[in-house]
Amino acid sequence: MVGIGNVYRAYVAGQWKETRDRRELRAPWDGAVFASVSFCGPAELEEAAQAAARAFELTRKLPVYERARICLDVARGLVARKEELAQGLCVEGGKPILDARAEVDRAAHCFELAAAEAERMGGEVFPLDLRPTSAGRLALTRRVPVGPVAAISPYNFPLNLGVHKVAPAIAAGCPVVLKPASATPTSSLRLAELIDQTSWPKGALSVVPCPNTVADAMVTDERFRFLSFTGSAEVGWGMKGRSGTKKVALELGGNAAVVVDEGADLDFAVPRIVYGAFSYAGQKCISVQRVLVHERLQGSFMERLIEATGRVKVGDPRDPDVLVGPVIDEANARRIEAWVEEARSGGAKVLAGGERRKNLLPAYVLANVPRDAQVSCKEVFGPVVTVEPFSSFSEALEAVNDSPYGLQAGVFTEHLDRALEAWDELEVGGVILNDTPTYRIDHMPYGGVKGSGQGREGIRYALEEMTELRLLAVNRIHHAKG
Repeated sequence: MVGIGNVYRAYVAGQWKETRDRRELRAPWDGAVFASVSFCGPAELEEAAQAAARAFELTRKLPVYERARICLDVARGLVARKEELAQGLCVEGGKPILDARAEVDRAAHCFELAAAEAERMGGEVFPLDLRPTSAGRLALTRRVPVGPVAAISPYNFPLNLGVHKVAPAIAAGCPVVLKPASATPTSSLRLAELIDQTSWPKGALSVVPCPNTVADAMVTDERFRFLSFTGSAEVGWGMKGRSGTKKVALELGGNAAVVVDEGADLDFAVPRIVYGAFSYAGQKCISVQRVLVHERLQGSFMERLIEATGRVKVGDPRDPDVLVGPVIDEANARRIEAWVEEARSGGAKVLAGGERRKNLLPAYVLANVPRDAQVSCKEVFGPVVTVEPFSSFSEALEAVNDSPYGLQAGVFTEHLDRALEAWDELEVGGVILNDTPTYRIDHMPYGGVKGSGQGREGIRYALEEMTELRLLAVNRIHHAKG
């Protein structure tokens, strides 16, 4: 078992392990100690890496039906423990309970998708006889697992973003060592408990809560053939530089923008923008941070946005009516507050907001924000949205692209030609038409360009990242002569 009560052990090489370093975790909402967790050191991480390397000889040979069955067994376990897992997410990350329940549903869906993708992962047959010297030849391809996976997940979706690494690894036949965020490891340990109850080989999964200084060995260790990291751009690109020959996928966040074109239905757009900006206190990589609204709509849009923001409930994440709970810790709350004050000092108008209470922030709406203010050009990761007008659609697209990031962007427009122009011109991994950039469903390709990362998540696409094509070129003439 993962532990007794609120005491959690690490899951190392298929075994529950008590370590010398035990740490208390405090709930973001009230600061109460809610768990005690065994943290791993270099010895436990080495044990996990050795086990993953050994287990690859087993996992790479697992038949498709077995990998699919394991994924479905985990999906059923997540559904059966939904409320327990959701309450855990609510406590450990301060996630509003409705969002927490949705995260568990998504995690179960990911494992269902992984089972389906394992069953349909195939290759192709194609001719090689494009030149006379290749007469009688053809080729076949198939996908083979790349090897042990080093997975590092963030605090904001501690269950589902871990699942986005573990589920495709199981579907592909890759052992995986998961390092969860230090602030929110209990969800990943509960996931390990579910996988431990399946036929996934022991040693092919480890969940190792540990300091970042310890986890850095995963980046350089050549036994790991794939590194999947979700987190900050500075850390992610630094990891890529040290990763050696392994494949790397990075999901590094952004400062997502949404364009509200003239003619857009504001009754439809504004509630989505409010949810996209403020849900889970803006702690989503694709939270709405920048809104660009056509100057003809600006007055009406701002009136509706301010009114809707005033109705946003801030407080206890256990309350189903709360949209903005606490941010992960007071240090981040102070940083966000300071960024808002910096923008105000630079000439921005704070049209909605209020006082910070420890790590609980109000929903902020800012206008006239300088482009070089941190709330505009960096990732806030808090309940802050900026609004600026535009006069032409091309001007709005240029403003969206005026960012070091490029994860997703939203566009509200009634014009098909402008929608296609946005798809052509926006430097992002995904354009979300007539919705906010915060939209995601777990089977779609998800990832960014520029500073937002490389590679794609979404179960099928992550599975492709965790496998490699292997070619068989057949000389049929030689076979016929034999």
